[in-house]
Amino acid sequence: MATNVDPFNRRITYLRVSVTDRCNLRCRYCVPVKHFTFLDHGEILNYEEILQIVRAAACLGINKVRLTGGEPLIRRNLVHLIKQLCAVDALTDVTLTTNGVFLKDMARAIFDGGIHRINVSLDTLDPEKFSQITGRDCFNRVWRGLQEARDVGFSPIRINVVAIRGFNEDELEALARLSIDGPYQVRFIEYMPIGKDTFWTPERFISVDDIKSALAPLGPLERIPSSAMDGPAERYRFSGGRGELGFISAMSHQFCHACNRLRLTADGKLRPCLFADYEVDLKTPLRTGCGQDDLVALFHRAIDKKPGKHHAARRGRMQSARPMTSIGG
Repeated sequence: MATNVDPFNRRITYLRVSVTDRCNLRCRYCVPVKHFTFLDHGEILNYEEILQIVRAAACLGINKVRLTGGEPLIRRNLVHLIKQLCAVDALTDVTLTTNGVFLKDMARAIFDGGIHRINVSLDTLDPEKFSQITGRDCFNRVWRGLQEARDVGFSPIRINVVAIRGFNEDELEALARLSIDGPYQVRFIEYMPIGKDTFWTPERFISVDDIKSALAPLGPLERIPSSAMDGPAERYRFSGGRGELGFISAMSHQFCHACNRLRLTADGKLRPCLFADYEVDLKTPLRTGCGQDDLVALFHRAIDKKPGKHHAARRGRMQSARPMTSIGG
């Protein structure tokens, strides 16, 4: 059995790396309204530590890395890390998720550094509603960032939309239309009940089935076969559309049986599951002199503890010790 196979025979090939818990937005479903303290800078992994961890992960057969935050583009000299990660031979895919506020200024440098696939979070096309959900008046900057990413040559450009009843259910058609008119992969994500003191209530949940029904006026959805780089998204397109749609149904149709990922938090904890608080500390061993074989052994420990499925409920709230901004989205 391969060393990157968990107890449920899932091959773990994907590591999400949070480079910071800080963010320039305050999205209401991500950052707690109160009772949240950012990490001290000394608690956050430096770039050399991240590289050591990623190289150990690559030894296990992990070949995809996604940089997340907080907001990764606020981390100083991020392009330096991107170039080093893209030079790791065993990695076949290095990607990035961003809120897009600084994308216009950084898109060319990110692309030239080696990342050519990008995800941008955007839950509304209404500047006023954008300010309401994020706490910042930055919609136009994000929109210009998406246009710059397209002009630079990123492909695919994925637009991540968290569907929230009472907030953006009236915009689902308009958001999906971006995949008809432009070269974007619009991905609708079910609202997940993670953390305390956030925007979540069960009434705000919209299932993927309901989202698909809301898009019926745009025409029938054509299923696209999945590829190795799709992650949990079901892929579709509208006839004649330039882009695609994706649907991520973590709550209504669990895809745990196919989960292939681990998460590295900004303070160096390896999490086998988004919805469970079990973590393996990598930072302390790193800072006390452990080598690559020791890191590989710690990855084995996390993989062996990966649960068969999560137990989040649509009618409840995950009382995680960490909010999403601390875990890494």
